Amino acid sequence: MMTDRPFTFELNAPGFVPSRYDNHIRRTISSMRGQYHDTAAYEAMAAEGDALLYEVYELARPHEAGELLHGISIVHPGRVGDEYYMTKGHFHTVLETAEIYVCLSGQGMMVMETPEGDWAVEALVAGRVLYVPPCWAHRSVNTGDDDLITFFAYPGHAGHDYGTIEQQGFRKLIVARDGRPEIVDNPRWGEKIMRNDE
Repeated sequence: MMTDRPFTFELNAPGFVPSRYDNHIRRTISSMRGQYHDTAAYEAMAAEGDALLYEVYELARPHEAGELLHGISIVHPGRVGDEYYMTKGHFHTVLETAEIYVCLSGQGMMVMETPEGDWAVEALVAGRVLYVPPCWAHRSVNTGDDDLITFFAYPGHAGHDYGTIEQQGFRKLIVARDGRPEIVDNPRWGEKIMRNDE
């Protein structure tokens, strides 16, 4: 329930699901069509069922300047082929807006890039704070055996542009090599990704 008064909520370990939230988003394998480079592995996994890859718990605030939208993201462990479970990733609709992530549990990486071609990957471990500057797309990747749990906050008017990433992907992928995560070029970056609804 939205309020104009100060409020609190609890993030109780180990799951860190907020004691109150307004929206629970569940992203499954079917919502990630075209995002994993090993299409055969993706199709085989999708045929076995609509596996849950990650969840987001949001606290509702007005989508306007001056507000902070915030919540909890939980990326579950697993892989599609050699590529780890990850979020869809997005730019902000208002490119000149930033985002803060606080890793609460697990281990992973944040893959980031700008429209001009700059890119960065930062490790996420419990207790680490990550600042994603304005104009950087970002995607959380779980490289561990447990849930990767982060708290996030961003300006209320920022919006989400998922479409750009859905169409071209990220320049870099995080894959498992000899039991360890490795950053590699995305061989399909920039290709138009065809989805079922096109």
